[in-house]
Amino acid sequence: MHERIRALNAGRTVTHRRDASRNADRILVRDTGRVLEEGTHESLLAQDGSEYAARREEPATTYNDQPV
Repeated sequence: MHERIRALNAGRTVTHRRDASRNADRILVRDTGRVLEEGTHESLLAQDGSEYAARREEPATTYNDQPV
């Protein structure tokens, strides 16, 4: 299965890291499997009410408050 995923993503970067998304050609913002927004870093930040912009404003600690 991992080999199939690697083959599908050849030449692409798939990330959940906010800092890595800045250089992406295309960003998909998803929530519970649905695509909420799509665009570049700049175009998503420019949208009024952008979920992407709102999530970038969240402190990184939001992702670290759950015990591992």
